[in-house]
Formats: sequence, structure tokens, C-alpha cells
Amino acid sequence: MESTKAEDRELAHHILQKSADPGKKSVRIGITGVPGVGKSTFIEAFGGMLTARGEKVAVLAVDPTSTLSKGSILGDKTRMVTLVNDPNAYIRPSASGANLGGVARATRETIALCEAAGYGIILVETVGVGQSETTVHGMVDFFLLLKLAGAGDELQGIKRGIMEMADTIVINKADGENKAAADQAMQEFRRALHLYPPKDNGWSPKVLSCSSLQKTGIEEIWEVIENYVRETRASGSFELKREQQNKSWFLTAVEDRLKEHFYNDPRTKKILNELLEKVEQGRMSPFKAASELMEKVSGILK
Repeated sequence: MESTKAEDRELAHHILQKSADPGKKSVRIGITGVPGVGKSTFIEAFGGMLTARGEKVAVLAVDPTSTLSKGSILGDKTRMVTLVNDPNAYIRPSASGANLGGVARATRETIALCEAAGYGIILVETVGVGQSETTVHGMVDFFLLLKLAGAGDELQGIKRGIMEMADTIVINKADGENKAAADQAMQEFRRALHLYPPKDNGWSPKVLSCSSLQKTGIEEIWEVIENYVRETRASGSFELKREQQNKSWFLTAVEDRLKEHFYNDPRTKKILNELLEKVEQGRMSPFKAASELMEKVSGILK
């Protein structure tokens, strides 16, 4: 699924096409939050609770990629030592690459593949380095935002962005000396949520707290997700969102194919390199070069 080779991509598409109704009964959950909020620890506790209930859980953890070396640590498996050995769990760390959305290029296909393999709950952990990662919101059914108490996040909650897309906000690390601060943060976030317009599906976002280390509050989070799925399936908004996801995935796939074809066509490459040289030497503005490129490519296509 993650290969960029043409022959591998064709095989991947064939496998997905042959998969029998993948994702019909699955639940896709996006989990995001700033680095240090405890996403990996939370996912291990949350995933362990789900597998103990007999669920099959797939974790697609996206690791930040260096823009210089193109390397990635991919250390999520080392941080989920218990879950990685669970026979009912599958963890796939993958590099985010150049994707601004905080998710790997093949995450959409991997979600469908895991569902076809029988995993009923898909957890997508995003990079957590900026609001550009809201892309994950368009590929999941439920969006979970992890926050910390006493880290200035209460004021950040007043801003639009990730907050307004969250279906539930969870204050993590609500234990020990942090418990009182977490309770206060919950009140602040609940007040902040009143500033946002109601969601189209009628769901009212919840604010909860948990301790991933002590495994407290984890089951309550799952109860909220179950209620969300139950309500949205009953109203039809769950299936509507899936239809919107399929439309988005299709358009993204078209864009990817067009870009791949555009940059790999030898005729386009020749024109592109000629104009690129002029831009680098300052003999032509980037905007003029882009217009000329499209004119010449249009002529080829005709």
C-alpha cells in the first residue's frame, strides 16, 4: 500500500477492489494532540481496553519525517510495548513524508485494508505538530482531541481550528497533582465549546479527563464514542460522512494520479526543466513560468 512503484500500486488497488465490503461495521477514530500530550500512552491504554473486550484494533501511527534527511524515528512500537504483543492488535508506524495533513500518503488505503482484514476499530494517530493535520478529520468517523491541563491550552481552546472539529476533548494525565488542574481545564473547555456553532449531525462535543498511566477514565471515553456511533447511525449522518469520505478519497486519488502522470511524462519533464532553469537564473518569474508551462502542456495534450 505504501509503495510508490507503479506495479505495486496496481496490485494494491486490485486487492482493495477485491475486498468484500470493507469498513461497513468498522469505527474509524482519529486521535490528535500536541507532542508530549501522551498520545502513544493513551492509545496503548485505550487499545488494551478494547482488545480485552474482544475487539480487533488497528493502530496507524504516523511519525514526523525530517525535511532534511527524509528520515523518521518510527518509535511508536517501542512506546506501546504491551499493545504491540497483543494478538488482537496491529500497529503500523509509517512516516508522514511530505504530507501536510499529518497522515501518511497511503493512510486511506491502509484503513480500508485493515478493515478488510477484520479490524473493527481503526485508530489513526496524527503527527500533532500543527493545525494542518486536520486533514485526518476527513478520513475518520470520530475525532478525539487530547489536551493537557496547565499548558496554556485552555486559552487556545477559544480559537477556531482543531477545537471546532473535535467530537470529544480529553484532558490527559489527570492524576496526582494534575487532577485538580485537569478538572479546572474541563470546565474551561466546556465553556469554550459553547462559543462554537452546533455540528451538522446534531452531536454535542463532550469534555472528559483520563489518566493513561493509571487507566482511569478510559472506559468512559469508549462509552461516549459508542453513543456517538449509535446516534449518528440512527440519524443517517454516519453513512453520509462515509459517503463524503469516499468522495474525498476519490478526488485525492485523481489528484495523485494526475500529478504522477504530469511529473513522469518525458515531454512535460523537458518543458519543466527548461522553465525551471530560467526561473533559477532570474530570467523569468515563477508565475510567468507556471503560466507558460500550462500553455505548452495544454498544447501537447491537444
